[in-house]
Amino acid sequence: LSAIGIGPDERRRVLGVSVALSEAEVHWRAFLESLHQRGLRGVEFIVSDDHAGLHAARRAVFGAAHWQRCQFHLAQNAIHHAPNHAIRKRIGAELRTVWNANSLAAAQIALTTLVNAYRDTAPKLADWLERNIPEGLTVFTLPEPHQRRLRTSNPMERGIQQELKRRTTKIRVFPNEASLERLVSAVLVEIDEKWAADTKGYIKWDYQDA
Repeated sequence: LSAIGIGPDERRRVLGVSVALSEAEVHWRAFLESLHQRGLRGVEFIVSDDHAGLHAARRAVFGAAHWQRCQFHLAQNAIHHAPNHAIRKRIGAELRTVWNANSLAAAQIALTTLVNAYRDTAPKLADWLERNIPEGLTVFTLPEPHQRRLRTSNPMERGIQQELKRRTTKIRVFPNEASLERLVSAVLVEIDEKWAADTKGYIKWDYQDA
């Protein structure tokens, strides 16, 4: 389990890591509580997928933070709910018309149009879209310059998970949990130091309205 954040200095930082037996709520909650105990405060916006354990733990520990469900994972989920190949091929592009709307109101209208388009031909998909896609629209409540950076959890996937997979796959078998945690921690320290030294911020908190 791992988490990254963007601080007041506009740079990404690794917040923490924990080796757990599963992604059950008890493990996610212990991890998030450890971040809080170490001083993590002022969490305003969380981006993640809808894993049940993480979802429950997030609400328990950082319930005041706004939650954005990862749009990339939502699109992947939609493909799995599509009833046939033709819809699976086009649903991603159709969802992008929602994601790329210029306002929350426009996104909601685009979603309603999409849901209605499938109400008769793919009713289960239409119901799923209606229930789930609004969780991917929270990002529209942010200033426009911040939205593209915070619409998905891809920075975690690309910056953290892929590198961890690459490094741990080479070893294959770890003698114990502690050895795995040492390697993972070392990798994350490397990533964190690289991000901390970046002279260009990942996001600009100070922006000017057009």
